[in-house]
Amino acid sequence: MDSSATDQSSAVAAPPAGSAPPAAKPAARPAVRPPSVVIESTPDPPVNKTRRKIIWASVAGFLLYCFLSFVRFFLPRAIFEPSSTFKIGFPGDYALGVDTKWQQQYRIWVDKTSDRLFVVYARCTHLGCTPDWKASENKFKCPCHGSGYDSEAINFEGPAPRPMDRAHVELDAEGQIVVDVSKLYQWPKGDRNQFNDPGAFIPL
Repeated sequence: MDSSATDQSSAVAAPPAGSAPPAAKPAARPAVRPPSVVIESTPDPPVNKTRRKIIWASVAGFLLYCFLSFVRFFLPRAIFEPSSTFKIGFPGDYALGVDTKWQQQYRIWVDKTSDRLFVVYARCTHLGCTPDWKASENKFKCPCHGSGYDSEAINFEGPAPRPMDRAHVELDAEGQIVVDVSKLYQWPKGDRNQFNDPGAFIPL
């Protein structure tokens, strides 16, 4: 080949002097999709659920207590006591001696002798304790300070100053015994004996 031709082709292919060579194009990268993030909801453990229930129950109980206390504040402070007048059956229902079946309910004893029936109010005249009936000893004995009463509730030992009181008794139209413990008959020391007053006993 001719050397002149070779020089001519080299002159054509060579870039002009002083110019920067062409920049190489970067290779195209494949498109990369970001990874999808999956958020899973984790259920509460059973301990937390139980704790929440206890807390809410405590809050509800406290609010209920506050509400009931608020309502109670406006209610009257009434004390409900049993009636002072009541029936205890017929005289024939009782044998001679002391009957204690009404002691718990009405705090009385029914005492029946050969000629009368009366009701003793079960309260020691010393400091107000309730004596016990000792059937084997045929007497009432106060457990607080040792006062003693005979079968008709007459004091004979201990610090009791006088016999126990007797409640008002009468018969209704049906013949039942009606007791009224709001009216009591007494025998104060050195004073008049009220045990023979009308209403202090029922004659038999």
